[in-house]
Amino acid sequence: MEKILLKTESLSKSFSGGGILQHVLKNIDLELYQGDFTVIMGASGAGKSTLLYALSGMDTPSLGRITFGGRVISDLTPDGLAVFRREHCGFVFQQIYLIDGMSVMDNVLAAGLLVSRDKKALVRRAEELFRAVDIPPEIQRKFPTQLSGGEAQRVGIVRALINTPEILFADEPTGALNSKTGLDVLDTLTRFNDSGQSVVMVTHDVRSARRGNRILYLKDGAILGDCRLGKYVHGDKERHGKLAAFLEEMGW
Repeated sequence: MEKILLKTESLSKSFSGGGILQHVLKNIDLELYQGDFTVIMGASGAGKSTLLYALSGMDTPSLGRITFGGRVISDLTPDGLAVFRREHCGFVFQQIYLIDGMSVMDNVLAAGLLVSRDKKALVRRAEELFRAVDIPPEIQRKFPTQLSGGEAQRVGIVRALINTPEILFADEPTGALNSKTGLDVLDTLTRFNDSGQSVVMVTHDVRSARRGNRILYLKDGAILGDCRLGKYVHGDKERHGKLAAFLEEMGW
């Protein structure tokens, strides 16, 4: 039986601008399951990133409730949400936001020290993750400005995972990368998911979407479709066809 990791009830988000109230998310009821690689797709302005920010506690809903592991997080104070994000969530963005004046290793440890004071254990965890993403020690000693785009994004993934989050949120993680480098990043996310890491990823890229075992399609702030693909297997043409048919049905 699938374990519910995160649940929303009547989740809504509105913004006011120029005297006009915009309803970006509309009464979303959703269950996300442990171990899934969930992909959120939709046209520009559909509410994809807004949904991801609400699910992760980076933004608060206007209405509705969000429950994480049985705990209501939508009622937390800003400080409570900050603690929740540090302890339970990892984040990978299109822009990586590494600190230029710190080495790669120190960037990762800085994130870890927000949760744990056991620096030796954090270093061991970081080294383990760096090996998993193929970042050797000589690169760990470099500064962010000395990295390629792919190296920087893989460092971003290590930073996101240093505190062993229950869920990893990724917002267009390959959007600023070339085709080859983007593929490497997708392979990295897939390997971690195969090891049990829950992932929620926003993307407009079909190649990236194929990595998900579940595709949610948003239109005008509501979930229009929900497609289950099963675990990713390289070269699975039936899977590719199923996703293509789903996206065509959605009007992609």
